[in-house]
Parts: sequence; C-alpha cells; structure tokens
Amino acid sequence: MTDLTFPAGFLWGAAGAGHQIEGDNVDSDTWFAERVSPSVFQEPSGPACDSWHRWREDVDLVAGMGLTAYRFSVEWARVEPVRGGFSEEALAHYEELVDECVARGIAPVVTFNHFTAPHWFAARGGWLDPEAPALFARYCDLLMARFGDRIAYAVTLNEPNLPHLLSWLNLPDAVRRVERATLEACAVKAGVETYRLANVVLPEELGAIEDGLEAGHRAARAAIKARRPDLPVGFSLAVMDDVVDGDDATMRDRKRAEVYQRWLELARGDDFLGVQNYERTPYDAFGPVPPAAGVPVNDMGTAVEPLSLAGAVRYAHSVAGVPILVTEHGIDTGDDALRAGFIEPSLAGLRAAMVDGVPVLGYIHWTLLDNFEWVFGYAHRLGLHEVDRETFARTPKPSAGVYAALVKAARA
Repeated sequence: MTDLTFPAGFLWGAAGAGHQIEGDNVDSDTWFAERVSPSVFQEPSGPACDSWHRWREDVDLVAGMGLTAYRFSVEWARVEPVRGGFSEEALAHYEELVDECVARGIAPVVTFNHFTAPHWFAARGGWLDPEAPALFARYCDLLMARFGDRIAYAVTLNEPNLPHLLSWLNLPDAVRRVERATLEACAVKAGVETYRLANVVLPEELGAIEDGLEAGHRAARAAIKARRPDLPVGFSLAVMDDVVDGDDATMRDRKRAEVYQRWLELARGDDFLGVQNYERTPYDAFGPVPPAAGVPVNDMGTAVEPLSLAGAVRYAHSVAGVPILVTEHGIDTGDDALRAGFIEPSLAGLRAAMVDGVPVLGYIHWTLLDNFEWVFGYAHRLGLHEVDRETFARTPKPSAGVYAALVKAARA
C-alpha cells in the first residue's frame, strides 16, 4: 500500500441515507411515487436494508472498520408525517442514533434532507411551494433543539444540483416521458394539481426548483446557526470531474456554469462544502467523449478514474473558497475488485490536493451498505457490505477490508 498519512483530526467515514437503507418510509413522497403507474422507479424500496431496526449493526460496522465518522440522514417524513404533527418516536430514534455514534467515538455527520420529503410536502408542490423554505427551517430547528448539540456537521441538502447534472447526460426521451408521467400519476392519485419531488424534476422547472432549494438552504442554515452558531453547516454537491479533451473548453465550461456555478457561489457563505464525486467526464467541442475501447468502466458506463475525486475537489474549492468535506465518493459496480483497487489511488490523489493547499476536512465513502439506489432500485451496488435481500445479513466485501486497512495506516 502507498504510504498515505493524513492530518490529525481528518474524518474517515462511510455514508448511508434514510430512505435508501431504513425501509418502510411510508409517509414519504418517494414511497408514494414508487407505487404509482407508470413510475420511473424500477422497483419499490420496501424494507430496504431494514436499518430502521438494525441501525446498531450499521454503527457496529462503522466502528469495526476503525472509522471516525458516520454520515446518515434524518427522514423528514418520519419526523413530520403530517404537516405540523411531529413524531416523538422518530425524534427519539434519531437522538438514540446520534448518542450511540458519540458514545462510540464516531462523529455524526447529519444530513437534514437527502432528497426525500413528506408526502404532504410534495402534494403542496414540493420546493415550488413559496412556503417550502420556512417549512424546512421549522423542521431543522426541531432537530437542532432535540440533538443538535451533539452532532459534528450539518448537511442541509443533498445534491440540490443533481437534476441539472442529469440534464447533461442525454437521457433518452422515453426516460423524460416516464418522469413526467410519474409526476402526473402522483398528482392524480394524491388529488392535487401539482406533486413534485426533489430528484424527479421537469426540465422547464429546473430553475424554479433550484430557487426553492437555495432558499431552503439559506433558511435552514439560519435556523441551525440560531441554535448553535459554532456548528459547521454546509450542503453537498454532485461534482463530476469535467475535463477538456483537446483544446476547446467551451462545452466543459458551459456545463460548469449551468450545473455548479450558482451552488459554488452559495457555498461561499457556508462553513464547508460537501463534494460528492463518482466519475470523470471528458468534453471536446461537441460534447462528452466516450471511454476508449478496453478501458474499465463502472455500471454507469464511464471510465474508472480514481483521480476524478482530486479533480472535483480542486475545482470546487477554487470557486467556493471554503473547506471541503468529501461527503460521498465511491464506484457503481458489481465487481468489488474494481472497488477495492479504486480506493487507494483515489485517496492518494486527494492527499496530493491537500499538499497543494486545498483544505479537506475528511473523506466519507458511499456507501456502507448495498442499498436502494433510487430509480435503479437494487440493481446498482456501491456498498462496502453486501446485504442479503431476505435476511438483511450484512457481509463485508474485500473492499471494506482494504478501506479499513488504509484508514488504519493513514491514522498511524
């Protein structure tokens, strides 16, 4: 292994998200959208990884790997299943999870909203609703009052730029049609005019949804800081490592302007920016350049490029100017040998960026468990641990051991 040493206090973690691992998130917009016809979701989330009941096992996995951070999300739909009606059971559950992490010496990196929202929120138009930022801030204030004194980092929103990023993937028209049909079916079933999700967005509403999300972040940040001014607050951003193939940067720079710029400027007012990177995309003057024949690719069809993480981190910091926390990084593949070989060179690139002066607070791998991957259902696997779909038994993959060994060496 490469001799990689990181500064004292550098966070080493793994991540999960409520709807993707907890199971039976029945009061959420995504649960509702999974069950209309047609639905863009290939299968329902169902019991997911049963982490609502097995969360202690998940914390044990994090601790057993020698990690110092666990990023998880609180499900707004569980905390506020009906507007203005708050669940003591859910609040107690998440407080217990926070306390267990603290007791085990694991920093809780808490995401306040990881795409999913309550069904009632989506039935009001989601982030198109003028009241959405205030409703979100009220929920954030409730969480802070309950356990905000014990968390390490607050991530308000997960990848608010994702729909804009997906608009650059040249998805088939059939996919766009089923997205629209899904939202229409949701509205009909809910008996409302407009039903909107944060991660299934119509092209003509991209700007309006992003306006709502930006206002939501600002309102959440203010609410969190009002309770605890010293708590580091930021949001996470999906950042591909977009590079130029040839000598014409027009297309690459246009993508950066459309997909990242507003969010990187917004992050200038935060304590940190969460960077989430999975791949590198080369652009020539006409668009993305496909991988060369024979190059290893992930299950999204892009080349496996460990240095994409460093490229994304360098770019994000150059514009935002705030410390970076790698809140997600991994590889979408069923071939764990690719994953096991991917982690070390990725970390080496990240360390090189830090040596060059980029302030990086920590690295959190996505994901701890094979889980529900949104529209792809359970077909895509990014976990360090396999989860049996019947028994929910967690089994470490070789990559989990590789990551744990690298962390042990890096902390030595």
